[in-house]
Amino acid sequence: MSHDFQKPRILFVTPELSSLPEEMSALRASYGGMADISALLISELYEKGVDVHVALPDYRTLFNHYDSPLFQNQLSWIRTRHNEARVHLAEDRIFFYKKKVYSDSDQENISSSLSFQREVINSIIPRLQPDLIHCNDWMTGLIPAVARKLGIPCLFTIHNIYNNKALLSSIEDTGIDAAYFWQNLFFERQPFNYEETRSSNPVDFLASGIFAAHFVNTARPEFLGEMIQGLHPLVAPSIKQELSNKVAQGCASAILNYPDGSCLPKNDTAIFKKYDEKTHINGKKANKIFIQDRLGLPKDPLKPILFWPSCVDKVHDSSYFISTILYALLSRDWHQNLEIIFTAGGTMERLIKDTIRDFDLTNRVAVCNPEDSLLRAAYAASDFVLVPFAVEPVSSGEITGLLYGSLPIVYNNNGNHQTVTPLDVEKNCGNGFLFDQTDADSLMRAIDRAMMFYNLPGDVKNHQVSRIMKQTHERFDRAVTVEHYLFLYEKMLKHHICESITERRCDKTA
Repeated sequence: MSHDFQKPRILFVTPELSSLPEEMSALRASYGGMADISALLISELYEKGVDVHVALPDYRTLFNHYDSPLFQNQLSWIRTRHNEARVHLAEDRIFFYKKKVYSDSDQENISSSLSFQREVINSIIPRLQPDLIHCNDWMTGLIPAVARKLGIPCLFTIHNIYNNKALLSSIEDTGIDAAYFWQNLFFERQPFNYEETRSSNPVDFLASGIFAAHFVNTARPEFLGEMIQGLHPLVAPSIKQELSNKVAQGCASAILNYPDGSCLPKNDTAIFKKYDEKTHINGKKANKIFIQDRLGLPKDPLKPILFWPSCVDKVHDSSYFISTILYALLSRDWHQNLEIIFTAGGTMERLIKDTIRDFDLTNRVAVCNPEDSLLRAAYAASDFVLVPFAVEPVSSGEITGLLYGSLPIVYNNNGNHQTVTPLDVEKNCGNGFLFDQTDADSLMRAIDRAMMFYNLPGDVKNHQVSRIMKQTHERFDRAVTVEHYLFLYEKMLKHHICESITERRCDKTA
């Protein structure tokens, strides 16, 4: 290694990121679960003096949305001084003109993934010579196989169960020498030999990441068990088996992810008016009027707002699901004042806007882009946040909603949801509304319960929102999340990373 192992070098590989410390970069390429925990972990490691580096696609169009002189100066510095930078951009034309991180096309996402991984494998890893690599989700699924071949410990974090496959021949056509590490990959069927399998036996990206990584973790303790038990409809038998193997080897764990550290309404500079659990009434009213004005909705702080930050997943027929939900919601007499804000792009954005136009819903429904600066303001303005995911264990959307006083309406994950529990006003407990089936009727019943809560007397409702905000802030301790990751790193490296965590662990043991 070209550096002192007394200070191990960690390479964090992620296709998306919400922010970085100003000293490292002003880059931001997404909002969401993986983006937020990536930002939190990288920031905390950097502040602790850890030699942390980040590999990220060069989303030039997305980055250039942020046109401050400081941002552009930092972006230019990163691109021209790779050897001194902590942020390493994978450069390929496929990233340069993207308007959002993920496409509606699986093939385009596969191409982006392969181009990203090619740059990490061929350029970034050889240049940095990291002591540990931390990969995130299927778009980095080939890198653990390379790390194992090179003898570099690798942690693979599963944020959700989206996945894709590609043939070795396609992987090699992008410039990745898969023959070098193909035996560490996981294929659709047992390979006979390299030549036989190259053009006929697809590589499973997510299963490969799990299979080849030295250690695997998920974003919630229950999620690991749910996948192994087959409680998620999109989890393939191969994923279940490989996770079972990792558990049996003592190489799997779960860490409840905390959102990006800036997700607190009392200090969030992205919202119109800051507030906390004591001042949320006026704070949310001000943010509500602000976003209604920006999105062309009637300005009325008393109208309930339902925020739908990412509207569907692959379990649903998107077109049918959206049109059915909108019709059911907006036809109810007692929902006549409800306003709905979607976050969507691409095909889904066009679908929603077509529905708004066809049914003349411009005064009731609005859409903002996933990379829009209004995203945080929507959390601050809304009364409820809808997270109808069946594929994501704990969406950052529901935790962010709780922190901002926007109560979650969520899929119940087979009765095993730990972040959101049913709100019970009389018992002064719970924090949201759950539904058990991934269909429109079940979701509508949960929204009906949310509207019943909204129509309660103000003092009753506001007390519950204050309690929920306070308890959420106390429960989701970012320091605990980071310490768990540091413990995993140290376990894999068999070496202390920084004195602060070691001292805290010794204090707790004493």
